[in-house]
Amino acid sequence: MLLLSGLLVLAATAQASVLTLHTPRVTTYNSAGEGIRTENLKLTEKPLHPMIEEGSTKGVQPLQTFLRFYDPETNEEGIQPLRVTPAGKSKFELNMAKPPLSIPPTTTSPLQVTLIIGSESHSPLKIELFDMTLPESQPAPQHPDEASFHLLPEIVHTFRSPQKVPPRPVSALFAGVALAPWAVLIALASLWSQVFPGVPHLFSLSILPFIASLGAFEVLLVWYWVELKLGDVLLYGGILGVATLFTGNTALASIGARRVGKTK
Repeated sequence: MLLLSGLLVLAATAQASVLTLHTPRVTTYNSAGEGIRTENLKLTEKPLHPMIEEGSTKGVQPLQTFLRFYDPETNEEGIQPLRVTPAGKSKFELNMAKPPLSIPPTTTSPLQVTLIIGSESHSPLKIELFDMTLPESQPAPQHPDEASFHLLPEIVHTFRSPQKVPPRPVSALFAGVALAPWAVLIALASLWSQVFPGVPHLFSLSILPFIASLGAFEVLLVWYWVELKLGDVLLYGGILGVATLFTGNTALASIGARRVGKTK
């Protein structure tokens, strides 16, 4: 087990109000807790103005202090807040037995460790401390249901091709065939009126309800083709069938009565 600690002392110049670090160092410990190496850090970013002379250094407690761990290979980063005492001292311990959540997933490339300090009365400070090499992260264990949450292939729906419409002359021809029985009925009714003048004509009050019921059947078939379902057609057809039976019986009775009166 490795234990990495750092002692950071913050100082400020009285004239320029620029934050800087005073004697930062890193100590590496072994699994027994014994320090095996201590190294003083050399700052890569120098303050804008000279530091305070030794003996007049006064610690400053900044408003915010963070350590940034950045992996340039994967662009992963982690931010670790640091606690700074009123005297300006801060200490961070890294125990690889229980690494903090701020450490990003590691690879074979080292992490760049940067110190970020912010204060209300001083200019902010960002200093690259060192590069740190950690053991490579192990892949996360696979959950038994992980395969169920993977991205599935996109569902591509092929819509049915548009319905083919026959040419207008063909449609007009079959429409004429469908209406031909009505033309035959009207022609026969006119001929019947001429042959038997006393027989009620097609549009008389006793015949017209029967003709209307036949026309209602034609409308029902068109309605079924456009919108209705088979059950609706059977229901409405049954009602129209009773009405057609009644009106047809009335029409035949009227014609029979006129025939009998004509014979007498």
